[in-house]
Amino acid sequence: MKLAIDAMGGDHAPQSVVEGVMKAVSAFSDLEITLIGNEEKIRQYLTDSTRITVIHTDEVIEGTDEPVRAVRRKKNASMVLMANEVKEGRADGCISAGNTGALMTAGLFIVGRIEGIERPALSPTLPTLNGDGFLFLDVGANVDAKPEHLLQYAIMGSVYVEQVRGVKNPRVGLLNIGTEDKKGNELTRQTFEFLKATKLNFVGNVESRDLMNGVADVVVTDGFTGNIALKTIEGTALSVFSMLKTALTSNFTSKIAAGVLKPQLKGIKQQMDYSEYGGAALFGLKAPVVKAHGSSDANAIYNSIRQTRDMVKNQVAQTIHTSLEQNQTIV
Repeated sequence: MKLAIDAMGGDHAPQSVVEGVMKAVSAFSDLEITLIGNEEKIRQYLTDSTRITVIHTDEVIEGTDEPVRAVRRKKNASMVLMANEVKEGRADGCISAGNTGALMTAGLFIVGRIEGIERPALSPTLPTLNGDGFLFLDVGANVDAKPEHLLQYAIMGSVYVEQVRGVKNPRVGLLNIGTEDKKGNELTRQTFEFLKATKLNFVGNVESRDLMNGVADVVVTDGFTGNIALKTIEGTALSVFSMLKTALTSNFTSKIAAGVLKPQLKGIKQQMDYSEYGGAALFGLKAPVVKAHGSSDANAIYNSIRQTRDMVKNQVAQTIHTSLEQNQTIV
Protein backbone atom coordinates (compact mmCIF):
# COMPACT_ATOMS: atom_id res chain seq x y z
CA MET A 1 0.00 0.00 0.00
CA LYS A 2 1.29 3.44 -0.94
CA LEU A 3 0.34 6.79 0.56
CA ALA A 4 1.40 10.30 -0.50
CA ILE A 5 1.87 12.97 2.17
CA ASP A 6 2.31 16.73 1.99
CA ALA A 7 5.42 17.16 4.13
CA MET A 8 5.13 20.96 4.23
CA GLY A 9 1.56 21.26 5.52
CA GLY A 10 0.84 22.21 9.13
CA ASP A 11 2.24 24.39 11.90
CA HIS A 12 5.09 21.99 12.77
CA ALA A 13 6.05 20.80 9.31
CA PRO A 14 8.14 19.14 8.18
CA GLN A 15 9.42 17.80 11.53
CA SER A 16 6.14 16.46 12.91
CA VAL A 17 5.17 15.03 9.51
CA VAL A 18 8.47 13.21 9.02
CA GLU A 19 8.52 11.84 12.56
CA GLY A 20 4.92 10.64 12.23
CA VAL A 21 5.71 8.97 8.91
CA MET A 22 8.71 7.10 10.34
CA LYS A 23 6.57 5.88 13.24
CA ALA A 24 3.86 4.65 10.86
CA VAL A 25 6.25 2.83 8.53
CA SER A 26 7.79 1.12 11.54
CA ALA A 27 4.34 0.04 12.77
CA PHE A 28 2.89 -1.17 9.44
CA SER A 29 5.06 -3.45 7.30
CA ASP A 30 2.75 -3.16 4.27
CA LEU A 31 3.14 0.62 4.05
CA GLU A 32 5.19 2.70 1.60
CA ILE A 33 5.10 6.48 1.83
CA THR A 34 6.03 9.28 -0.54
CA LEU A 35 6.87 12.57 1.20
CA ILE A 36 6.47 15.65 -0.98
CA GLY A 37 8.20 18.92 -0.12
CA ASN A 38 11.55 20.60 0.36
CA GLU A 39 13.97 17.65 0.35
CA GLU A 40 16.72 19.45 2.26
CA LYS A 41 14.36 20.33 5.11
CA ILE A 42 12.75 16.88 5.11
CA ARG A 43 16.07 15.04 5.38
CA GLN A 44 17.04 17.04 8.47
CA TYR A 45 14.52 14.86 10.35
CA LEU A 46 14.46 11.71 8.21
CA THR A 47 16.72 9.41 10.22
CA ASP A 48 15.31 6.21 8.69
CA SER A 49 14.22 6.20 5.04
CA THR A 50 13.01 2.58 4.98
CA ARG A 51 10.07 2.45 2.54
CA ILE A 52 10.03 6.25 2.40
CA THR A 53 10.75 8.22 -0.77
CA VAL A 54 10.94 11.98 -1.23
CA ILE A 55 9.73 14.11 -4.14
CA HIS A 56 11.34 17.53 -4.01
CA THR A 57 9.52 20.80 -4.55
CA ASP A 58 10.06 24.32 -3.25
CA GLU A 59 6.49 25.43 -3.86
CA VAL A 60 3.99 25.43 -0.98
CA ILE A 61 0.36 26.46 -0.60
CA GLU A 62 0.22 28.78 2.40
CA GLY A 63 -2.59 29.03 4.90
CA THR A 64 -3.36 32.55 3.65
CA ASP A 65 -3.67 31.51 -0.03
CA GLU A 66 -7.08 31.56 -1.71
CA PRO A 67 -7.75 27.81 -2.16
CA VAL A 68 -9.01 27.52 -5.74
CA ARG A 69 -6.55 30.05 -7.15
CA ALA A 70 -3.64 28.42 -5.29
CA VAL A 71 -4.41 24.91 -6.57
CA ARG A 72 -4.76 26.19 -10.15
CA ARG A 73 -1.67 28.39 -10.18
CA LYS A 74 0.77 26.52 -7.93
CA LYS A 75 1.06 23.41 -10.06
CA ASN A 76 4.23 22.27 -8.27
CA ALA A 77 2.99 22.89 -4.72
CA SER A 78 3.52 19.94 -2.37
CA MET A 79 -0.23 19.52 -1.86
CA VAL A 80 -0.99 19.54 -5.60
CA LEU A 81 1.78 17.04 -6.39
CA MET A 82 0.49 14.87 -3.54
CA ALA A 83 -3.02 14.77 -5.05
CA ASN A 84 -1.53 14.01 -8.47
CA GLU A 85 0.20 10.94 -7.04
CA VAL A 86 -3.26 9.59 -6.20
CA LYS A 87 -4.84 10.64 -9.49
CA GLU A 88 -2.11 8.95 -11.53
CA GLY A 89 -2.29 5.73 -9.50
CA ARG A 90 1.08 5.94 -7.77
CA ALA A 91 -0.59 6.32 -4.35
CA ASP A 92 -3.74 4.83 -2.84
CA GLY A 93 -4.53 7.81 -0.63
CA CYS A 94 -3.10 11.11 0.63
CA ILE A 95 -2.78 13.26 3.76
CA SER A 96 -2.08 16.93 4.44
CA ALA A 97 -2.16 19.16 7.52
CA GLY A 98 -2.11 22.25 5.29
CA ASN A 99 -4.71 24.70 3.99
CA THR A 100 -8.11 23.00 4.41
CA GLY A 101 -9.81 24.79 1.53
CA ALA A 102 -6.94 24.01 -0.83
CA LEU A 103 -7.00 20.34 0.16
CA MET A 104 -10.74 20.16 -0.51
CA THR A 105 -10.17 21.82 -3.88
CA ALA A 106 -7.32 19.46 -4.77
CA GLY A 107 -9.38 16.48 -3.67
CA LEU A 108 -12.39 17.56 -5.68
CA PHE A 109 -10.67 18.62 -8.91
CA ILE A 110 -7.62 16.34 -8.97
CA VAL A 111 -8.59 13.14 -7.12
CA GLY A 112 -12.25 13.47 -8.18
CA ARG A 113 -15.64 12.53 -6.77
CA ILE A 114 -17.23 9.10 -6.57
CA GLU A 115 -19.90 8.79 -9.27
CA GLY A 116 -23.24 9.85 -7.79
CA ILE A 117 -21.80 11.94 -4.96
CA GLU A 118 -22.92 15.55 -5.30
CA ARG A 119 -20.95 17.09 -2.42
CA PRO A 120 -18.01 15.60 -0.50
CA ALA A 121 -18.11 16.01 3.29
CA LEU A 122 -15.34 16.90 5.74
CA SER A 123 -15.66 14.43 8.58
CA PRO A 124 -13.66 14.18 11.81
CA THR A 125 -14.23 11.60 14.54
CA LEU A 126 -14.83 13.37 17.85
CA PRO A 127 -14.43 11.90 21.35
CA THR A 128 -17.29 10.85 23.61
CA LEU A 129 -17.39 10.27 27.36
CA ASN A 130 -17.50 6.49 26.89
CA GLY A 131 -14.40 6.58 24.68
CA ASP A 132 -16.12 5.27 21.53
CA GLY A 133 -16.24 8.56 19.62
CA PHE A 134 -18.63 9.62 16.86
CA LEU A 135 -18.21 10.62 13.22
CA PHE A 136 -19.40 14.18 12.55
CA LEU A 137 -20.18 15.32 9.00
CA ASP A 138 -20.15 17.83 7.40
CA VAL A 139 -17.98 20.29 9.37
CA GLY A 140 -17.23 22.80 6.65
CA ALA A 141 -16.78 21.40 3.16
CA ASN A 142 -20.16 22.82 2.13
CA VAL A 143 -21.82 25.63 4.08
CA ASP A 144 -25.07 25.18 2.12
CA ALA A 145 -26.67 21.78 1.70
CA LYS A 146 -29.80 20.07 0.42
CA PRO A 147 -31.57 17.10 2.03
CA GLU A 148 -30.09 14.85 -0.68
CA HIS A 149 -26.60 15.89 0.42
CA LEU A 150 -27.25 15.07 4.07
CA LEU A 151 -28.64 11.71 3.00
CA GLN A 152 -25.38 11.01 1.18
CA TYR A 153 -23.41 12.11 4.25
CA ALA A 154 -25.33 9.60 6.35
CA ILE A 155 -24.64 6.78 3.90
CA MET A 156 -20.92 7.61 3.63
CA GLY A 157 -20.53 8.03 7.38
CA SER A 158 -22.28 4.77 8.13
CA VAL A 159 -20.02 2.88 5.71
CA TYR A 160 -16.88 4.37 7.24
CA VAL A 161 -17.84 3.71 10.86
CA GLU A 162 -18.81 0.13 10.08
CA GLN A 163 -15.90 -0.74 7.77
CA VAL A 164 -13.05 1.14 9.48
CA ARG A 165 -14.08 1.58 13.10
CA GLY A 166 -15.77 -1.81 13.34
CA VAL A 167 -19.14 -0.61 14.67
CA LYS A 168 -21.84 -3.02 13.53
CA ASN A 169 -25.02 -1.35 12.27
CA PRO A 170 -23.93 2.16 13.40
CA ARG A 171 -26.54 4.53 14.80
CA VAL A 172 -27.12 7.58 12.58
CA GLY A 173 -28.45 10.80 14.10
CA LEU A 174 -29.53 14.09 12.54
CA LEU A 175 -28.33 17.20 14.39
CA ASN A 176 -31.34 19.35 15.24
CA ILE A 177 -32.72 21.82 17.78
CA GLY A 178 -34.88 19.15 19.40
CA THR A 179 -35.44 15.40 19.33
CA GLU A 180 -39.07 15.49 18.18
CA ASP A 181 -39.70 14.21 14.64
CA LYS A 182 -41.12 17.48 13.30
CA LYS A 183 -38.45 19.79 14.79
CA GLY A 184 -36.15 22.01 12.79
CA ASN A 185 -36.16 23.94 9.53
CA GLU A 186 -37.12 22.77 6.06
CA LEU A 187 -33.71 21.18 5.52
CA THR A 188 -33.79 19.01 8.64
CA ARG A 189 -37.47 18.06 8.28
CA GLN A 190 -36.97 16.82 4.72
CA THR A 191 -33.73 15.08 5.63
CA PHE A 192 -35.50 13.34 8.52
CA GLU A 193 -38.03 11.82 6.13
CA PHE A 194 -35.30 10.72 3.72
CA LEU A 195 -33.26 9.04 6.46
CA LYS A 196 -36.30 7.33 7.95
CA ALA A 197 -36.95 5.65 4.58
CA THR A 198 -33.44 4.14 4.26
CA LYS A 199 -32.07 0.86 5.56
CA LEU A 200 -29.68 2.83 7.79
CA ASN A 201 -29.97 2.53 11.57
CA PHE A 202 -31.48 6.00 11.88
CA VAL A 203 -32.12 6.94 15.52
CA GLY A 204 -33.78 10.29 14.76
CA ASN A 205 -32.94 13.85 15.73
CA VAL A 206 -30.15 14.50 18.24
CA GLU A 207 -29.27 17.69 20.10
CA SER A 208 -25.80 19.21 20.32
CA ARG A 209 -25.73 18.91 24.12
CA ASP A 210 -25.93 15.12 23.79
CA LEU A 211 -23.15 14.64 21.22
CA MET A 212 -20.42 13.93 23.76
CA ASN A 213 -22.66 11.39 25.52
CA GLY A 214 -22.45 9.05 22.53
CA VAL A 215 -26.07 9.43 21.44
CA ALA A 216 -25.13 8.28 17.90
CA ASP A 217 -22.16 6.78 16.05
CA VAL A 218 -22.68 9.05 13.03
CA VAL A 219 -24.11 12.58 13.24
CA VAL A 220 -25.01 14.48 10.07
CA THR A 221 -25.63 18.18 9.49
CA ASP A 222 -24.84 20.93 6.98
CA GLY A 223 -21.29 22.32 6.89
CA PHE A 224 -22.24 25.71 8.36
CA THR A 225 -23.90 24.23 11.45
CA GLY A 226 -21.29 21.49 11.75
CA ASN A 227 -18.36 23.89 11.71
CA ILE A 228 -19.92 26.05 14.43
CA ALA A 229 -20.65 22.98 16.57
CA LEU A 230 -17.13 21.59 16.05
CA LYS A 231 -15.43 24.84 17.07
CA THR A 232 -17.75 25.23 20.05
CA ILE A 233 -16.77 21.76 21.27
CA GLU A 234 -13.06 22.48 20.71
CA GLY A 235 -13.24 25.87 22.41
CA THR A 236 -15.19 24.56 25.39
CA ALA A 237 -12.75 21.70 25.94
CA LEU A 238 -9.75 24.05 25.80
CA SER A 239 -11.43 26.51 28.19
CA VAL A 240 -12.31 23.80 30.73
CA PHE A 241 -8.74 22.46 30.76
CA SER A 242 -7.40 26.01 31.08
CA MET A 243 -9.68 26.70 34.06
CA LEU A 244 -8.66 23.42 35.68
CA LYS A 245 -4.98 24.27 35.23
CA THR A 246 -5.49 27.70 36.79
CA ALA A 247 -7.45 26.29 39.72
CA LEU A 248 -4.98 23.49 40.39
CA THR A 249 -1.94 25.77 40.40
CA SER A 250 -3.43 28.71 42.31
CA ASN A 251 -1.91 27.85 45.72
CA PHE A 252 0.22 25.32 47.56
CA THR A 253 -2.69 23.10 48.60
CA SER A 254 -4.15 22.90 45.11
CA LYS A 255 -0.71 22.08 43.70
CA ILE A 256 -0.50 19.08 46.05
CA ALA A 257 -3.96 17.99 44.91
CA ALA A 258 -2.89 18.43 41.27
CA GLY A 259 0.09 16.16 41.86
CA VAL A 260 -2.18 13.45 43.27
CA LEU A 261 -4.68 13.80 40.41
CA LYS A 262 -2.12 14.11 37.61
CA PRO A 263 -2.50 10.54 36.23
CA GLN A 264 -6.30 10.85 36.16
CA LEU A 265 -6.19 14.29 34.54
CA LYS A 266 -3.73 13.06 31.93
CA GLY A 267 -6.06 10.16 31.14
CA ILE A 268 -9.05 12.50 30.71
CA LYS A 269 -7.06 14.78 28.43
CA GLN A 270 -5.98 11.85 26.27
CA GLN A 271 -9.54 10.50 26.15
CA MET A 272 -10.82 13.86 24.88
CA ASP A 273 -8.02 14.31 22.33
CA TYR A 274 -9.67 13.95 18.91
CA SER A 275 -6.27 13.57 17.19
CA GLU A 276 -6.15 10.05 18.65
CA TYR A 277 -8.87 9.12 16.13
CA GLY A 278 -6.93 10.45 13.13
CA GLY A 279 -7.72 13.36 10.82
CA ALA A 280 -10.86 14.61 9.10
CA ALA A 281 -11.57 12.50 6.03
CA LEU A 282 -13.03 14.00 2.86
CA PHE A 283 -15.75 11.45 2.15
CA GLY A 284 -17.13 11.16 -1.36
CA LEU A 285 -13.84 11.15 -3.28
CA LYS A 286 -12.48 8.31 -5.42
CA ALA A 287 -9.65 7.66 -2.96
CA PRO A 288 -8.99 8.53 0.70
CA VAL A 289 -8.02 12.18 1.24
CA VAL A 290 -7.43 13.04 4.90
CA LYS A 291 -7.00 16.45 6.50
CA ALA A 292 -4.78 16.30 9.58
CA HIS A 293 -5.15 19.12 12.10
CA GLY A 294 -2.94 22.13 11.39
CA SER A 295 -1.29 21.83 14.82
CA SER A 296 -0.64 18.08 14.45
CA ASP A 297 2.34 16.62 16.27
CA ALA A 298 4.04 13.38 15.21
CA ASN A 299 1.46 11.24 17.01
CA ALA A 300 -1.45 12.99 15.28
CA ILE A 301 0.22 12.47 11.89
CA TYR A 302 0.75 8.80 12.76
CA ASN A 303 -2.94 8.40 13.62
CA SER A 304 -3.96 10.10 10.37
CA ILE A 305 -1.77 7.64 8.45
CA ARG A 306 -3.27 4.71 10.37
CA GLN A 307 -6.74 5.99 9.56
CA THR A 308 -5.97 6.43 5.84
CA ARG A 309 -4.40 2.98 5.67
CA ASP A 310 -7.56 1.49 7.19
CA MET A 311 -9.72 3.33 4.64
CA VAL A 312 -7.67 1.92 1.76
CA LYS A 313 -7.53 -1.56 3.26
CA ASN A 314 -11.30 -1.69 3.81
CA GLN A 315 -12.12 -0.22 0.37
CA VAL A 316 -14.24 2.55 1.84
CA ALA A 317 -14.62 4.50 -1.42
CA GLN A 318 -15.83 1.44 -3.33
CA THR A 319 -18.26 0.47 -0.55
CA ILE A 320 -19.68 4.00 -0.41
CA HIS A 321 -20.45 3.81 -4.12
CA THR A 322 -22.26 0.48 -3.68
CA SER A 323 -24.19 1.65 -0.61
CA LEU A 324 -25.20 4.85 -2.38
CA GLU A 325 -26.82 2.89 -5.19
CA GLN A 326 -28.71 0.72 -2.69
CA ASN A 327 -30.04 3.55 -0.52
CA GLN A 328 -30.65 6.45 -2.88
CA THR A 329 -33.52 4.84 -4.74
CA ILE A 330 -35.80 6.49 -2.16
CA VAL A 331 -35.00 10.03 -3.38
